[in-house]
This record gives sequence, C-alpha cells and structure tokens, in this order.
Amino acid sequence: MYYFDPHIHMVSRTTDDYETLAKMGCVGMSEPAFWAGFDRGSVDSFRDYFRQLTDFEPKRAAQYGIQHYTWLCINAKEAENVELSREVIKMIPEFLDKPNVLGIGEIGLNKNTKNESTIFLEHMELAIQYNQQILIHTPHLEDKYQGTRMILDMLTGDSRIDPARVLVDHVEEHTAREVLDRGFWAGMTLYPVTKCTPQRAADIIEMCGAERLLVNSAGDWGPSKPTAVPDLILEMRRRGHSEALIRKVVYDNPIEFFSQSQNFSFQHPE
Repeated sequence: MYYFDPHIHMVSRTTDDYETLAKMGCVGMSEPAFWAGFDRGSVDSFRDYFRQLTDFEPKRAAQYGIQHYTWLCINAKEAENVELSREVIKMIPEFLDKPNVLGIGEIGLNKNTKNESTIFLEHMELAIQYNQQILIHTPHLEDKYQGTRMILDMLTGDSRIDPARVLVDHVEEHTAREVLDRGFWAGMTLYPVTKCTPQRAADIIEMCGAERLLVNSAGDWGPSKPTAVPDLILEMRRRGHSEALIRKVVYDNPIEFFSQSQNFSFQHPE
C-alpha cells in the first residue's frame, strides 16, 4: 500500500532511510521546520536551514521516487528568544514561493509560556497575511492537555483562521476528540516511547473515526522510527479493518489536507 507521511524530519535521517521508506510504500512526505538539537544563534542559521528544506531535501527524496514538501517557522523550543523569533518570522516570506513549501509550521507551545504564546500568535498573523496553511506542534506529556487547549483557544479566537486549513499534530487519547470537534485536522505521531504506539493510534481511529485524522512517524533526532506508519497499517490489518479505511488514514487524508496549499502539486503514482 502506498502511503504519505505528513510529518517526518528527514534532515535527521540518513539517505538509507529514504531508500527503506520507498521500499515500504512511502511516495510522499512533508517535513515541518523544527529544533536542530540545540538552540540556533542567528537568523542566518535559520536561512541556511530553510535552504536545506527547500533545496537539498527534495532532491535527496526524489532519488527514491518520494515527493518532499516542507513547512517553515521557528519552533516553540526556541520561541523564548522573542527577538530572534521575530527576525526569523520576518525572513520566512523569502521562501514561501519555493515549490515545496506548504505553509507555516510546526508552530505551537513547548512549556506553555507567555513568550511562546506571543510568537505563536505572530506566526498565525504571518500565515493569515500570506494565506498559508498551518501545522501545529502540541506539547509533550504533562503539558499536552493544557497546551493543546491554549493553542485551540488562540486559533479559534481569531475569526480569520479556517480550522479546515490547520493540522494539530501529536494528538493523543485525551486531546484528539476536542481537536476534531472544533473542526481542525488531527495528527497522531507514532513514537516507540512517547506519544502514540500503533496500537494506541488504532484505538483512537476506532474511537474517533477516520475523518480529518492523519498518522505520522515524525522521525527525528531522538528515539523514533521512520517506518512507523507501515507498523500502523499492519496493526489495522490485524484488527480486520478494510484496505479502504487504512488507505484513507495513511494516504487519502494527507492528500486531501495538503491539497489546500497552492504549492501542493503531488503526482499520484500509477
């Protein structure tokens, strides 16, 4: 089965991972801007990172028949530095016309602080100004429920935001339904330690249904598995779910959401 990974950080993966993903059926992916494992010190370091996301990674992916898309922002971990964040936000429009850029993301909260909220709102304003989709990072573990509520309140507090063009990622059992009930798309991240296992993600699909629900690996610097989406496909087959339902979650839904971006020119494999 072909699938599309809507959230995976390939800058932290080897070229061998691209080959493995292609062999397992991955034909497309989107890569949100995120943390480098350390706090960057200048706007030029982000400019170089955005060049990597918009130039180098699409070429690396294309060698294995994978179509690569990306999102741009300064992530929540570095948003405490408000001065630097504003310099980065001001620079982002330089890249919005690049053919693989889908929108602004992954923006959100990390420790649910005032500075993080300030920079989140300024990213929102940028997305509105340039008519961009938004991809949201929700906090980890004990901060997740509160942070998710804070994010949803900021989004719904601005009538210019269309929930149908916002993907709220890293949902779990206690946040998925509220995200969906408020009209947003929801993403489940499959991690070997935190977030969702394939079994928990399958439970959430059975609990909430498949509408506006996506699943991703988010393969990054920490413990993660870039081939986690095929693990979910296998788990859903074990439970007897139809191929049509599985395909909806791992392929059709990402295509439907990303198609709202003017830069999404995905070519379906024959």
